Amino acid sequence: MLDRYSRAEMKNIFSEENKFQKWLDVELAVVKARQKLGEVPEEAYQKIADNASFEVARIKEIEKETRHDMLAFIETVNENLGNEAKYIHEGITSNDIKDTGLALQLSEALDLILKDLRKLKRSIKEKALLHKKTVMIGRTHGIHAEPITFGLKLAVWFKEIERHEKRFNQLTEVIKVGQISGAVGTYATINPEVEKLVMQELNLDTAMITNQILQRDRHADLMSKLSLAAASLEKFATEIRNLQRTDILEVEENFSKGQKGSSAMPHKKNPIVTERISGLARVIRGNLIPAFENVNLWHERDLTHSSVERIILPDSFILLDYMINKFKDVLDNLKVNEETMQINMNKTNGLIYSQKVMLALIDKGLKRERAYELVQRNALKAWENNESFQKKIENDGEVMTYLNKEELNKIFDYENFIKEVDYIFERGKLK
Repeated sequence: MLDRYSRAEMKNIFSEENKFQKWLDVELAVVKARQKLGEVPEEAYQKIADNASFEVARIKEIEKETRHDMLAFIETVNENLGNEAKYIHEGITSNDIKDTGLALQLSEALDLILKDLRKLKRSIKEKALLHKKTVMIGRTHGIHAEPITFGLKLAVWFKEIERHEKRFNQLTEVIKVGQISGAVGTYATINPEVEKLVMQELNLDTAMITNQILQRDRHADLMSKLSLAAASLEKFATEIRNLQRTDILEVEENFSKGQKGSSAMPHKKNPIVTERISGLARVIRGNLIPAFENVNLWHERDLTHSSVERIILPDSFILLDYMINKFKDVLDNLKVNEETMQINMNKTNGLIYSQKVMLALIDKGLKRERAYELVQRNALKAWENNESFQKKIENDGEVMTYLNKEELNKIFDYENFIKEVDYIFERGKLK
């Protein structure tokens, strides 16, 4: 596990203690189900329920000899039991316990990620509403395009997080699934009714058809959604990093008292958290390919997926949980430089109004090609000479045969660009 990037709640879900507890929960649910079906005496079940326990250190000690974690676990549990121990793990295979236990862990982890996403979504919404009318320049290809608002930029992120929330909710039917079906999924040594009762007890769905394991397309699906969420966070982080560049400086990560930006240059205030988020997203995406390779196992199951999952599933959940919470903190404490946004918007001397001028000329009856030509020749001169685009237009006699000065002043008003922002927010359900 990655302690540096771990939050306690998610780390605990993937702890050895919780993993073995989930195994015990499944084992006890199996014995309880068999007791209900008359296959285990009630007295034996009660002794097991009262006394079954484990110690992680003892499991590890036994595993050194058995080289089999499930057998080490069972031996540890049985050390606390008497003759009733014979009913533990009777008629089932290791992965009935492991995969069902993993489903319980992943269910907890999914619930936590969903809680994280809802918190982040609220923060984005709050910031988007605050800056709904904070005008800034929009950029395409890294070049000034037309004005937008910072709130609108955030509203795009809000809807993206909303889609991730929906995706993770959809994972319920894929991941919150277990099996108790025996060595190769044929129920040769276990009553199928046991499985039904166990899943009811554990609040899981039943995998309708399995072999020895739950099929790994499920976990590949999970990893793809974890990777996609990480990619969105990286996108948001990259935007903040770009906007914090010295030559743009429209937003800044919080820089706390005593914080240092560079060991060599005392003036530096670097976007270290968003850079960290961008870096960690690469790790999660790197875990996606192994998850897809785990789908292809030999026959009814081989062991190649097991070691991989011990790494990629805990690490990916731990990192995503960390990234979501760190990005929320960045956003909650983000410094928005509205004055700089205004300065940057005016850097091109009004060229951002070129489309508006062209459309006004078309509206006056010019063909699009001719209107484009008239606007472009003035725009290029304004850019090359660092002159006011509006003045260039005013001094172009041909253009001004179609437009008067009052019309031109109305065109060169950034409010024209943001008049539909309220509509966009309402349509996106940001109220």
